[in-house]
Order: sequence, then C-alpha cells, then structure tokens
Amino acid sequence: MEVQETRVQTDRVLTIPNLLSMARLAGVPIFLWLILWPKFGGPKVDGWAILVLMLSGISDYLDGKLARRWGQISRLGQILDPAADRLYVLSTLVGLTWREILPWWVTAILLARELFIGALLPVLAKYGYGPLNVSFLGKAATFNLMYAFPLLLLGDGGTWIATPARVVSWAFIWWGTTLYWWAAILYAIQVRQIVKGARAAGV
Repeated sequence: MEVQETRVQTDRVLTIPNLLSMARLAGVPIFLWLILWPKFGGPKVDGWAILVLMLSGISDYLDGKLARRWGQISRLGQILDPAADRLYVLSTLVGLTWREILPWWVTAILLARELFIGALLPVLAKYGYGPLNVSFLGKAATFNLMYAFPLLLLGDGGTWIATPARVVSWAFIWWGTTLYWWAAILYAIQVRQIVKGARAAGV
C-alpha cells in the first residue's frame, strides 16, 4: 500500500475551513459541561449536548469539503481536523461513561486504540514526520461513533424513542469500533512503510 499525503495548498491560517475546525474545538468543553452537568447537581440538558454534537458533525463535513473545493488545504487544518475528531470522541467517552450510559469496557476498547495511535507518533517524529493524514476509513469510523453517541443519549430516558434509539446506537457503536481499529491497523502499516523507506534511504 502506497503512503499518500494530501498536498498542502495554502499557508494561510484564517481560512473558512480552519475557522470551522477551531469552532469545533471550542465546542468540546461546552459539550462536556452539558453532558456532565447532571452529575454536579445541574439539570439534564442532553438535548443541548446532542445539538452541539450535531453541529460538530456538520462542521466536520464542511471543513474538509470546503478546503478541497476552495484550495484551502493547510497544514494547520490537517492538524486541527483529527485533533477535533479525537477530542470529541474522548470527551463523549468520558461523559457517557461517567453518566453510566456507556459500559466501561467499550470505553476501554476505544481508548486503547487512541493509545495505540499515540505510541506510533514518536516513531514518525523520529523520521521527521508529523501525524499522518486522516484516512477515509478513519473518518467513516468517527462518523459512526458520532452518530452512536447522540442516539445513546436519546436512549437514556423513558420516551417512546428511547428503545429504538438504543438499538440503532449499538449498531453504530459496533461498526464504528470495528472501523476505528481497522483504520488504526492501516495507520500502523503506513508507519511501517515510512520506517522501511527511511531506513532504505539511510535516514
């Protein structure tokens, strides 16, 4: 498998795609506060938490699409986009596990994947590489999980929609978790290819 990187097309920082990614990052603490508020004696405001997740998903789709369409792919955007994805996944895992909506073992499986990817970053840095671009498979995994989490919140109640929401959410969780780890394995294969190429070149 050939390692490919998306070509940077601009050095600008204040582009619309980058601003969308920054807005997504700013939404992470807001989302975490909303989802954990009931644990600290506050009201249950899951509807607002779901809205923040939905807006995050929309901006995630738009920033990549607009960056490609307008030729505004930047190195900053390539860093911000996966960072926002991971922070939303991690904050949601913390919130849902703390609320006892998501079993701890699912959280452990997903966190183990993040630790696996994190362990590869020093290897890339050793050979002069930063984090690799997010793959389509990785994006698909994130989308599955980001669909699952709001549905889990909807399922945490006694309304008529709670039961079907739980069923669908678990379907997305299993698909998302499988794709998440599959993307991680492909990421590791890319890192291995980079290391082999660097060693062959005498780096």
